[in-house]
Amino acid sequence: MNKVLTFEELNLLAEKLADFSSENTVIALIGDLGTGKTTFSQKFAKRLGVNENIKSPTFNYVLEYLDGRLPLYHFDVYRLGEAEEIYEVGYEDYL
Repeated sequence: MNKVLTFEELNLLAEKLADFSSENTVIALIGDLGTGKTTFSQKFAKRLGVNENIKSPTFNYVLEYLDGRLPLYHFDVYRLGEAEEIYEVGYEDYL
C-alpha cells in the first residue's frame, strides 16, 4: 500500500533529506505526472540554498543549479522511451 504524503509532509521530507545530503548524494524520485516531484525538488533546492526558480526540466533532460550548498542536477527522464537512452543524456558525466 502506497501512502500519499500531504503537502506539509512532502516539504518536511525534502528539507530533512537536504539537511542529510552531502557531496555525491543521489536521490531518485519516481512517480506519475502530478505526484509532487517538482514540488519536492523546489523545497529541496531551497533548503540547499539554491536561489534560482526551480522548474521541471520537461523540455531539457537536466537542469543545473550550482549556487547552493551543493550542486543540484535535476534530471527529467520522463520522455525517454528506453532505459538505454539515459546514456545519450550524459548522466554518467554527472555521477
